[in-house]
Amino acid sequence: MYYACPNCGVVFGRESGYFTGAMLFSYGIAVPFAVLLFGLMWLVLGLGLGWRFEWLFIATLLALLPFGPALFRYSRVIWMHFDRLVDSDPENEQYVRPSGG
Repeated sequence: MYYACPNCGVVFGRESGYFTGAMLFSYGIAVPFAVLLFGLMWLVLGLGLGWRFEWLFIATLLALLPFGPALFRYSRVIWMHFDRLVDSDPENEQYVRPSGG
């Protein structure tokens, strides 16, 4: 991930641990998605094929795995937009070249 946007210069991570808040958005997206996916699996596999709850739960977890990278990425994007909406001070978004080699 870039330190700052190459076009407009907005700094993505303002301080250490900046994206910790993105975990809340990730949780808020993943739980309803998992419930919906479990419901669909229950309708198809539970009622249709007679799978038990334990197997439906495991199948739901396995079906969620491919969506992990998208959840990670989009939760960070949502967090950045939320943070900019709440704290839109331009002083926090100045481009400062990172120190080091």
